[in-house]
Amino acid sequence: MVLDVTRARERTRRRRLLRVAFVLTPIAAWLWYRLFVGDPVELGLPRLGGFAVLWLPPLLLILLLGFALVLPMVGSGRSPHTIYLPEQLEFGFDGVRGMAGTLREVRHTLEVFLNHERFRNELGGTPRRGVLFEGPPGTGKTHMAKAMAKEAGVPFLYVSSTAFQSMWYGATARKIRSYFRELRKVARQEGGAIGFIEEIDAIGMRRSELAAAVPTGLGVFRTAISQGTGGVVNELLIQLQSFDEPTRAERIYNAVVRFVNRYLPAHRRLRVKPPAFANVLLIGATNRADALDPALLRPGRFDRILSFGLPSRADRRELIDLFLERRSHDPELDVESRRDALAATTMGYTPAALERLFDEALLVALREGRRSLTHDDLRRAQMEVEIGLPSPVDYTPEERLRIATHEAGHAVVAYLSGRGRKLEFLSIVKRKDSLGLLAHRDAEERYTKTAEEMRALLQIAMGGLVAEEAFFGQSSSGPAGDLAAATSLACDMVGSFGLGGSLVSFRALDPGVVGGNLVARVLGDATARKVVDRLLKDAKHEAGRLITDHRHLVEALRDELLEREELAGDEILRVLREAEARRVAKAERVLVDLRDRPRGTDRIEVLPSTGET
Repeated sequence: MVLDVTRARERTRRRRLLRVAFVLTPIAAWLWYRLFVGDPVELGLPRLGGFAVLWLPPLLLILLLGFALVLPMVGSGRSPHTIYLPEQLEFGFDGVRGMAGTLREVRHTLEVFLNHERFRNELGGTPRRGVLFEGPPGTGKTHMAKAMAKEAGVPFLYVSSTAFQSMWYGATARKIRSYFRELRKVARQEGGAIGFIEEIDAIGMRRSELAAAVPTGLGVFRTAISQGTGGVVNELLIQLQSFDEPTRAERIYNAVVRFVNRYLPAHRRLRVKPPAFANVLLIGATNRADALDPALLRPGRFDRILSFGLPSRADRRELIDLFLERRSHDPELDVESRRDALAATTMGYTPAALERLFDEALLVALREGRRSLTHDDLRRAQMEVEIGLPSPVDYTPEERLRIATHEAGHAVVAYLSGRGRKLEFLSIVKRKDSLGLLAHRDAEERYTKTAEEMRALLQIAMGGLVAEEAFFGQSSSGPAGDLAAATSLACDMVGSFGLGGSLVSFRALDPGVVGGNLVARVLGDATARKVVDRLLKDAKHEAGRLITDHRHLVEALRDELLEREELAGDEILRVLREAEARRVAKAERVLVDLRDRPRGTDRIEVLPSTGET
């Protein structure tokens, strides 16, 4: 089946050939005539005469000054877009992974775009002209738009919103008009064109947010919208409604027809030409769809919003397969279980972040003189990306012991109370602003948390503080970050999740209150502040009980950290299980000794907190 876009492109090609033939035929006839009469045309510079030395330099100087004055003004109104032809784009839909739901809707939109004449003439519909891609940075919005242009076989006109901005008054609006004019021109020449405006919220912000208070005298203010900012939004709205403006040739023809019709009776008048349909699909990308002017989102403009969210575990697995296909890697990464585990440990990664992870792993391999990445390279790269590069410092012996105890306290509480938590990494090596760290995550990918799980997270945050108090009698400045994170979570529990004894949500307040900060709102309320404080104290009390009853686990992890500095995943669990096994074995030996002692000897008691007799 021949697509409407292909037929339109062929018609344009034939018209272009006819125009070339129309222009070149008279020139060729004149050249042949000169040759026939014996006066052929000769190539060379024209003869200017003897006075050219006098008038030519001033003329060239005047022309040069004119160009210097005019060109900046002419260039300030040109469209700042970059055009990509289909053969310049690397991937079509075969290179789009991890966006199955969005891809289905994109395919449907593209099908209508490619068969627009059938949709308009046979079905009587109006093709979709604008699509808004909304989602966090790095989720594949630009990649999807380029894949659409590659799949459609039409030019792709890319432009960033900031490229429209200019220091000259009114130049921004002129650039927007030029961009849409070029978009329509390319669409008529090639049968279709896809335009893409990156970060469209920079020029399409809600006009109410652009309002400014203007004094009018006697302390009275009125609201006004800057003509330089609000006018840009207005221009964008107009252009989105004017996809089918007549071309220059159509305007000239219609002007001539209207002039002739002035002298013709009504039943003899000529018909003007309606504007030709421009098969344009405009895509806008933004991270802040809520900041766009509502008029942009009405039907006929951006009437379809496609959300690009974080990829699920299955989507990340598809992306991992794609990225590994393009990169040299060790055969161990071809094992299905390895790739599944990698997909599980990258929850919250965008496609761009996931690709960066593989590139960082390749850099790790290159630093060590290898030409293929391994699973260990990916783990180290993940630590460097998420936590930062290690920057070892010389701790004093006492400080090193305190940091190891602090991190061991976090790990032990997470091991005992963190139901469904997986311990990934434990370290006392300085990274960024952290002297040590415990990395842990959900054992299974989940999007909600229960009240019990959030209380467990509060206890884990208190584990370091409690361990310092239990082993040193007082805490240090180390728990500062833990307390900030715990306070933020407790404020969410009280002010947003309804877990503080009240169902009132602080998120329902006006966003302008206290800067829109939920923590500030909750702590600013005396009753809610008391509930937050009670949650934190309860978490500290429970963490203290766990540390007291399992002191031997903290000691085992502390000693292992002092020796090795960093432990990963199974190594943490091995240390904890071996410590539990030693304690049980010791208790069993004590019980055997008790049974073998003759009656009447002194009573021996096993202390549950330490395992000592």
